[in-house]
Amino acid sequence: MHSTLSQTSLAQRTESFTQSLPGKATLAVGATVLVAACAHISFPLPFTPVPLTLQTFAVILVGMALGPVVGFSALALYLIEGAAGMPVFSPQGPGGVAQLVGATGGYLFSYPLAAAAAGWAVRALPQMSRYARAAVAGLAATVIIFALGAGWMAYFGHLSTVAVWTLAIVPFLPGEAVKIASASGIYSALQRARRS
Repeated sequence: MHSTLSQTSLAQRTESFTQSLPGKATLAVGATVLVAACAHISFPLPFTPVPLTLQTFAVILVGMALGPVVGFSALALYLIEGAAGMPVFSPQGPGGVAQLVGATGGYLFSYPLAAAAAGWAVRALPQMSRYARAAVAGLAATVIIFALGAGWMAYFGHLSTVAVWTLAIVPFLPGEAVKIASASGIYSALQRARRS
């Protein structure tokens, strides 16, 4: 009985902390660490300036887990850290502001919006199962990432629609499906654990 009461008390204190401003700030900073770590799991592709990374997996998961406001804030902080020269972006690029205004800058600038979309969508579809909501949220975030990333690349490189489709979207579709499924599974498990 005492163990159950102390677990309930700990859960309430944890919930209270994560809802406070210091708690949200701590979560946002922790989220930037996760996104940076996933950005460094990076593999260059010889035919495109966009490397394969786990960054978008982290963006989707952060958005779903933290919600639209804190998710957006965390990814905006991530961009500020990168612009300041902190080594948070993929090592395949030049780093700093140069990476933000380079060929892959559209992907980076999409991250706060994608996290906000994932956080909003996962909460706005209560009639669906946890996993289905998370999958839809991940898909919404991915559409934003691809739209802004490919659009920026088309503008930056003066590329045709076919070239952008080939360089900025098609090579990444299978990996994005795996990332969405993984982020959805992790989010569902976290929500289940939180409610038990």
